Amino acid sequence: MKIKALLFFLILSAVSIQAYAQKYRTAAGVRFESDKVGFSIQQKVHERGTIEGIASVGAREYSSTALYEWHFPLLGERFNYYLGGGAHVGNLKDNGVFTGADAILGLEYKVNGLPFLLSADIKPAIHINHEDWIGLSSGVSVRYVIVKEKKKKNPIWPFGNGDKKDDKKKRRDKDEDKKPSIFDILKGENR
Repeated sequence: MKIKALLFFLILSAVSIQAYAQKYRTAAGVRFESDKVGFSIQQKVHERGTIEGIASVGAREYSSTALYEWHFPLLGERFNYYLGGGAHVGNLKDNGVFTGADAILGLEYKVNGLPFLLSADIKPAIHINHEDWIGLSSGVSVRYVIVKEKKKKNPIWPFGNGDKKDDKKKRRDKDEDKKPSIFDILKGENR
C-alpha cells in the first residue's frame, strides 16, 4: 500500500509542477555502490532529459554504462526524481566480456549556492554472459557542476522576442521603403 501511495505522489508531482527539472548542463563526479566505485558524467540534452555515463570498477569486474534519464521536479527545481534506461558492457574476471540492459530510478538534489549535485538511485540490470543474470545495485553519487544552466532573460515586451537587432533592421527597412515627402523634393531642388 505504501508503494502505491508513493507512486501516486510521484506521478502527481510530475504532472502538477511545470518547472525545469535540472539546474545544470553538465556535471561529473564519483559514484559509490556497495561493492564498486566509479565515475559518473551527466549531460543535459533537453529540458527534462539527460544522458549519463558511468564507468565502475569492482573487485572482480569493471564495466561502463550509458543511460537516458527523464527528470521530474519533486519539491521545486533543485530536488527532483529521475527514471530511465540504458545498456552496459563490462569484463568479469572469470567469464570474460558481458553485456546487458539497465533501468534506473533515483532522487537528485542540486545544493543551493554550491556547484554540487547529490543523488541516490536503484539500478536493476539484466546481464548476458555473467555469473549473475539479474543484478540490483544501489548507488550514491556526488557530482560537480561543470557547466551551469543559462538563465533565460524575461523580455519586457510580451509580444515577439524583443531583440534590438531585429528592431533596428525593421526601422532601417521601413526608412528605405518610405516615399519622399514634399519637403525632401524641395530640399533637392534648392541644391
